[in-house]
Amino acid sequence: MSSRSLKLVGVTALAAASLLVSGCGGQNNAGSASGEGSAGGGGVSGTVTVDGSSTVAPLSEAAADLFRSVEPGVNVTVATAGTGGGFQKFCAGETDISDASRPIKDDEEVPVCQKAGIDYKEIQVANDGIAVVTNPDLKVDCLPVDQLKKLWNKGSKVQNLSEIDP
Repeated sequence: MSSRSLKLVGVTALAAASLLVSGCGGQNNAGSASGEGSAGGGGVSGTVTVDGSSTVAPLSEAAADLFRSVEPGVNVTVATAGTGGGFQKFCAGETDISDASRPIKDDEEVPVCQKAGIDYKEIQVANDGIAVVTNPDLKVDCLPVDQLKKLWNKGSKVQNLSEIDP
């Protein structure tokens, strides 16, 4: 792994860890993550629940491991209901952090959160990368994004690349 890759992993893990830390604040009930009523003196305790995208979960799990090593009194769970399932649970108040591989949907998910009184802040911690690989017999030199959209968009009826670009 290159030095640049290690730095990216480190920065991403730190960003995700900061999400977990922010998930531990704001509650003042006994036994909550604020530290009040916790057994262990100055440490924090409580639970942080993360759910959502399976592609983001490894970052959250790495951050959770780091956080647990610093604050063992906090139970951090990471699950993978998918981005939509994660938003559903988050907007229902069932989770503290929603892992997502896309922004929250303004027309569907935002109103559900608003109706439930769930405030949130979107924080981007990484970008996905996609590599398109074709059989050498196809003799494809370039597939621009607009052509890939025609191929992969919901409802696409494309059966052959020649339907996009003869």
